[in-house]
Amino acid sequence: MQLLSTRRVRAAVAGAAVLGLVLTGCSSEATFTYTPPEQVDATLPDETVTAMQGAVTNALTAAGASGAIVGVWVPWSGSWVTGVGSQTPGGEADLTTDMSFRIADETRLMTCDVLYALADEGVVGLDDPVVDHVSGVVDLKDVTLLDLCNGTAGTGSSEGIVKAAMLNTPGREWGPLELASYGLGQSRGAVGTTYRDSDAGYLLLGIALEHASNKTASELIAEYVTEPLGLENTSLPAPAAAAPGAGAVMKGHYLKPVEGGYDCTAPVDITKLSSSTGFTDSGVVSTIEDLGRYAQAEARQALREGKDDPARFGAPLPAYESAPSWFQATGGGFLAGSMVGQYGWTPGYATSAFSDPKTGFTVAVVLNNSTAGSPVALYLAWELAAIASKAPAASGQTAPEFGLPFTAEQYHQTITDGAITCVAPPAE
Repeated sequence: MQLLSTRRVRAAVAGAAVLGLVLTGCSSEATFTYTPPEQVDATLPDETVTAMQGAVTNALTAAGASGAIVGVWVPWSGSWVTGVGSQTPGGEADLTTDMSFRIADETRLMTCDVLYALADEGVVGLDDPVVDHVSGVVDLKDVTLLDLCNGTAGTGSSEGIVKAAMLNTPGREWGPLELASYGLGQSRGAVGTTYRDSDAGYLLLGIALEHASNKTASELIAEYVTEPLGLENTSLPAPAAAAPGAGAVMKGHYLKPVEGGYDCTAPVDITKLSSSTGFTDSGVVSTIEDLGRYAQAEARQALREGKDDPARFGAPLPAYESAPSWFQATGGGFLAGSMVGQYGWTPGYATSAFSDPKTGFTVAVVLNNSTAGSPVALYLAWELAAIASKAPAASGQTAPEFGLPFTAEQYHQTITDGAITCVAPPAE
């Protein structure tokens, strides 16, 4: 997932302490308890919120989106969990933080969580060849399950080939191997040495884990991820086309291209979509508070507490050729300085979520339009992180030594420079 790839206000004070809850659940072995870092029960300072509000507004304009839901948790200072904008252009500020949406490539992290859990239980080996668990891919005999998780399988991406079909037929139910085949048909890279964004790899990993466990991917993610972490609003839905939740939903959109740019006044609603378009690559749905809670636990590798070998994020590779030294990839996610997370797009949404494992500092964002792909969501998360990281400690709190290798100004400008062009549609 290269940075230039196309793939990739109502305050909710109740969200302030969400990341400070004690989460419990049952795994297949024993009771699991995760206690995240304490989160001060306060809102972030007004000047910090004003700066972040401006950052989100700028990103919405650049992405051709009408709304975003954002969560920023600074354990020593406060939190900002809110909806900005509206469901549709020119609408009322009707986005709320309980709305469900598709989390896109954050799903990859969950798929790798399942891989490591099954490996810890001896159901699979990280170094198992893919061909041991997936039929019809004999040319991947040198690729392991760990390669699929780490993005080092050398396989290509299906996105460029199937994107139009996904947008035009959102109700279509794809077979995971069928969808992966478009990426497998691309030229191959070296195995084990270079990170390469590959949706096909995470689709294959999901198939392999289903085969090895005799459980569905939905069941596996529930058993090993969402239930242990108490993510009650997070799941991999059934493949039948549906909205990303039974309750309040953030509507997803894309823009139709017209001569010279896009018609930003009439976004196409693609809220109802088959989860099979993403499956174990990008098919999970969630809410902003669940996503933030997951990002925090994932950065700390809470699900593998006491099982540090192998270190999941211990041997990262450059996220792309010429990437800054602080931006690396492995384990189904990315490392941005000290923060761990993921970003991506799926029809209708662009998302990003990152967390610092030592402090619990966490940022999660979702935009309600996927036209601009994933970079805007990533850059917005980083801009918000840079702003919030400078928030002063609340009364009685002490700010830790924490810094980021980038600035808010840097990514504000990057977002502005990459804005899509909105033009009036041709007269009929």
